[in-house]
Amino acid sequence: MSARRFLPVLLLLFVGSGCAALIYEIVWFQLLQLVIGSSAISLGVLLGTFMGGMCLGSLLLPSVVAARQHPLRVYALIELAIGAIGLLVLVGMPLVNGVYTSWAGSGTAGLLFRGVIAGICLLPPTLLMGATLPAISRWVETTPEGVSWLGFFYGGNIVGAVIGSVLTGFYLLRVFDASIATYVAVAINVAVGAAGLVVAGATKYEPLDLAGADQPSRFALRRSDEASAEAEGSGLRTEAESSGLPPVTDIPVAAETSAVPHKSGGRTEVYVVIALSGLTALAAEVIWTRTLSLLFGATTYTFSLILAVFLIGLGIGSSAASAVAPRLSNPRAALGWCQFLLCATMAWTAYTLTEMLPYWPLNPSQATTPWINLQVDFVRALYAVLPSSILWGASFPFALASVARRGQDPGRLVSGVYAANTIGAIIGSLGASLLLVAWIGTQHAQQLLIVLAGIGASIVFFASVDESAAAKSWWPNVWAVVGIAVLALFVRTVHKVPDVLIAYGRYASMRVGQAEYVYSGEGMTASVAVSRMSDGVLNYHNAGKVQASSEPQDMRLQRMLGHLTTLVPRQAKRVVVIGCGAGVTAGAVSVDPAVEKETIAEIEPLVPLVVSTYFGEHNFNVVKNPKVEVRIDDARHYILTSKEKFDAVTSDPLDPWVKGAAMLYTREFFDAVKAHLNPGGVVTLFVQLYESNTEAVKSEVGTFFEAFPNGIVWGNTNNGQGYDLVLLGQVEPTHIDVDAIDARLKRPEYATVAKSLRDIGFYSAVDLFSSYAGRASDLKEWLKDAPINRDRNLRLQYLAGLGLNLYQSGPIYAEMLKYRRFPDDLFVGSPLTIEALKNGIQRGLDVRE
Repeated sequence: MSARRFLPVLLLLFVGSGCAALIYEIVWFQLLQLVIGSSAISLGVLLGTFMGGMCLGSLLLPSVVAARQHPLRVYALIELAIGAIGLLVLVGMPLVNGVYTSWAGSGTAGLLFRGVIAGICLLPPTLLMGATLPAISRWVETTPEGVSWLGFFYGGNIVGAVIGSVLTGFYLLRVFDASIATYVAVAINVAVGAAGLVVAGATKYEPLDLAGADQPSRFALRRSDEASAEAEGSGLRTEAESSGLPPVTDIPVAAETSAVPHKSGGRTEVYVVIALSGLTALAAEVIWTRTLSLLFGATTYTFSLILAVFLIGLGIGSSAASAVAPRLSNPRAALGWCQFLLCATMAWTAYTLTEMLPYWPLNPSQATTPWINLQVDFVRALYAVLPSSILWGASFPFALASVARRGQDPGRLVSGVYAANTIGAIIGSLGASLLLVAWIGTQHAQQLLIVLAGIGASIVFFASVDESAAAKSWWPNVWAVVGIAVLALFVRTVHKVPDVLIAYGRYASMRVGQAEYVYSGEGMTASVAVSRMSDGVLNYHNAGKVQASSEPQDMRLQRMLGHLTTLVPRQAKRVVVIGCGAGVTAGAVSVDPAVEKETIAEIEPLVPLVVSTYFGEHNFNVVKNPKVEVRIDDARHYILTSKEKFDAVTSDPLDPWVKGAAMLYTREFFDAVKAHLNPGGVVTLFVQLYESNTEAVKSEVGTFFEAFPNGIVWGNTNNGQGYDLVLLGQVEPTHIDVDAIDARLKRPEYATVAKSLRDIGFYSAVDLFSSYAGRASDLKEWLKDAPINRDRNLRLQYLAGLGLNLYQSGPIYAEMLKYRRFPDDLFVGSPLTIEALKNGIQRGLDVRE
């Protein structure tokens, strides 16, 4: 059977391989973020380990696996091994979690330990993933057509990655969980591996020798005796040979000649250029994803959509270049032009993201379904990102064609180019996410990337210039000046991210000119802003929306959250505040005389350093309070690795639809917080009703009540309608002595607390507790179908991601209040106090109805 007819099968196998790889990547990153945190440092460790493993796998395969091994059998066994390790990672994650939380610390030692954990989980499978392309590449010969097929394999892998990214982000993890997603990936690995073994059994592979690219070598080329004799007599190559497939019979072929003729220059510059291409690609992806997440909303769907668009461009570019490369006399020139055109397309994307897309007259809240917004976002992402990603995709096949030599081990050819590209990608992704954006901002970071792409183009072009001819001509110098002038023009078109986009994100076009931006900044994990309205109201913006403000309804929520946290427990000496924000909740906690030490866990350094200072008048200058400690860390990571016990924990994280925030709403996290409570300790949690939907609210409340069966709901209203909630939970049954708390508020040392409550409309303890909106026993019927948010599914982020453009807070709250009953066993006080409390709760109900 002719081996040629198996090429489409191999291409299909690589599509499956890429699909499984992306499923694993998304699932593993989600699971490991739950363990080592989702801070910029943790994400950098995960990304570096993942890509580093693939780079090492690509480099090691040609040295570890002998060339005489059947390539398809090696590839099939690698796929089966990836599936087996995928199952081990899933099963072993609880053990990894236990080891990490028992031994993790802070500082350099903690950082190293995060790397060790990431390496244990990710290096074995990623080493194998990186080896798949070099393994399968030995099935083709390093002729122009053979190198072209290597590019098609690379493109097929990317097509599979697109499928895996969309399948996982929009279906598998939304409907099922990490286990089901892993099983699907394992099934794909098994199918690919089995098919690879079948094809390997149906074909013959008998190489004599494979040497390096710079040494003469011989292939055992497989062709029939008749075809061999005809080829020798006529000087023509057989169909199988011209397709790049290993022919059938042993015939020596010299390796001194290149698979593609080159004008001049060595191969080193090609490796440098493809590394620069990988650097600019991943750095730009980090930067553009960050800007687009402001524009679209930072949901898990947005990240999956942007990744899919980026991969689509890579697939189109690599496939097109693979088809063209065999017919090019000088693929190096094509590689150079790709880099030069990248300067223009990156400038286009930068300009589009700052000067065009934010001002398109779109109102996401008018869409009848969230899927309509996702379609619009997909088109906008294509409009901005596709041109550059096509050129990055084309660079890889052109680089392969530029360094290929006839007789070269295809495995070494692919591994060298792939490793160089991956090393550049590691530097680009880590450099952009950990350094460039926070250091010089997205504007200057993108300008730097354009310059690097220009340097890549010049390396290729000038390496191909004949020095003796150049010395006699002034044209190279003219072109150099022209190129520098054009590059400078591209650089100048890159503008900073508009303040209105940082502040209002997807509603930027509707908010132009409505506020004065007193601060905007780009941090390691988020872009934040502070605005002042014409009436003096301050707003804190993060994730492209207002997260806190000095508006009465927002101040009431933030101070309710802080004061309930310290007033309900018997004592609140040691308190943890999750999320600094405007600092109002943390400030309300800090002014309670009972509090001796307060820790604020905040993931973005700019928030406590800059943002909270603008709200100093409203937050009692909390970050300057000597009993307050600010920890820059993922709050989940801080709680899980802390050896301390706390009297109270209050949580006011970003919206649950923001990717990663749902990790602070899982049953496992609530159990971990509960385990860190002292006897009588209290946990409070903010739950938003606006920009949400019933399913998401039920998930938040139901998950909290599953961990705290005695949980209580307190309501915050705006204009008589539900606005947001505070959940309160204790391990023990809660009993609130209203008279004792009222007496406490009248003490001189509690004057600041009492004034803080009066400022938000609570003039007594009765007023404060009249915000009672129900408890777990009341809402059991309402919550019977609540999707519980767990570490393995993070169901909440997928539910909430479909409701970020909805405004249904009033109906959701009204539906909850139908189940509320006055709790005779919750409040303690004199008959007059209890009667006043009943009337206060009823008055609130009457207003809302």
